[in-house]
Amino acid sequence: METSIPYIIYIEATPNPSSMKFVANKVLIKEKGASAEYKNSSETLTAPIAKQLFQFPFVKTVFISANYITITKTDAVDWDDITLELRAFLTDYLNAGNLIVTALPKQEVAVDNTFTEKTIISTQHVAAKDEVEAKIIEVLDQYIRPAVEQDGGLITFKELKDGIVTVQMRGACSGCPSSTMTLKAGIEALLKRLLPDAVKEVVSEAV
Repeated sequence: METSIPYIIYIEATPNPSSMKFVANKVLIKEKGASAEYKNSSETLTAPIAKQLFQFPFVKTVFISANYITITKTDAVDWDDITLELRAFLTDYLNAGNLIVTALPKQEVAVDNTFTEKTIISTQHVAAKDEVEAKIIEVLDQYIRPAVEQDGGLITFKELKDGIVTVQMRGACSGCPSSTMTLKAGIEALLKRLLPDAVKEVVSEAV
């Protein structure tokens, strides 16, 4: 009988000093490209692991992707004091066979793209309405998203209006001091170069 490989958690710093990335040696969410973010315990009905993490008083947000969990802490504590505690908790929780995420959160979007459900977080792009928006999403997925995910975050497309592209940044990217530079020097510059007639500016909207 083959022994299953135990979960091992590796810790990686992110550009956001308030966020730390806890990387597992096995997949946490099996759906390709799927991820989920939780900002408080009331949002974790379908995410038992996130619900348990919010039992720690210093946990501010939890972002779960393919094989990692990005935890954003409050300013009341230092990472040096809690990192090992969190890693031990995650290792024990996962190796005990506890549930991670039972269903991915979704978000309803009205016809005018205003969000009708503020408490339910979506981590997918808003559907493209035309070829230009489809191209923007393609560029984000191909050139931007992999690098952002490497840093423990996520970027999603929301809308294009009057040449202004609105994106939403989650995980370690949310509130990160360097996210503005990433937005302007990276994402905006690339989209303006590839779609000069369609894109004038890129802005980030708080989730």
